[in-house]
Amino acid sequence: MRHVRDVIRLKSAGMSTREIARRMGTAPSTVRLTIRRLVRGGGAGPLPDDVTDAVLEVRLFASAGAGPGTRRGQRRQTEPDWAAVHRELRRKHVTLSIVWEEYIAGEPGGYCESAPNWDPC
Repeated sequence: MRHVRDVIRLKSAGMSTREIARRMGTAPSTVRLTIRRLVRGGGAGPLPDDVTDAVLEVRLFASAGAGPGTRRGQRRQTEPDWAAVHRELRRKHVTLSIVWEEYIAGEPGGYCESAPNWDPC
């Protein structure tokens, strides 16, 4: 989110998209996409100091869907919360199989491996 804050700060200072991209070491298309998302989210001007990263993320990605894997017409099954999966896998004695079993218990129609020797989901 630090890079997003820098893009906002430089854009509100009147810098061009190409100059922002050069200073930040990113592609101009990335800067344009960030600015478009900000305008769509209603945060085109300078950010107040009390805006947290969570609020900024909601402004940027609110139109992408209500949660992970919930964009209509894109997925038939609900995707796992990948951030939570990575968090869980960092814990001791937690394997991908355990995380997957918990996911299937919560989402019976979720993604599963289809191999001849596996039980169907």
